[in-house]
Amino acid sequence: VQVVESGGGLVQAGGSLRLSCAASGRTFSDFAMGWFRQAPGKEREFVATINWNGGRTDYADSVKGRFTISRDNAKNTVYLQMNSLKPEDTAVYYCAAGGPSHGSSLPTLYGYWGQGTQVTVSS
Repeated sequence: VQVVESGGGLVQAGGSLRLSCAASGRTFSDFAMGWFRQAPGKEREFVATINWNGGRTDYADSVKGRFTISRDNAKNTVYLQMNSLKPEDTAVYYCAAGGPSHGSSLPTLYGYWGQGTQVTVSS
């Protein structure tokens, strides 16, 4: 499975960005997708997950109410809409594929990862 993220960039605090992640090589609707992030000097952390059909989502407390994960199985793509961005959201954001069908916050349960996309939020 190939996983490719796009959509990162530099934005001012309070602004918005939408990340996209395209997965190929397996039936996309077979598995959950997730977003994780890693800031400099910190461990990779869970951001959001979505189950195989988009009917179940889960978020880290730090992004609840600001970020929205969604998926389009016809386009083999998952999205992360990020609103009200804060400087502490600055990180490399990674898309993960191959998770258990109900979704998960555990990175070890995902078999495929993208290369990451940088999100920088200036104050």
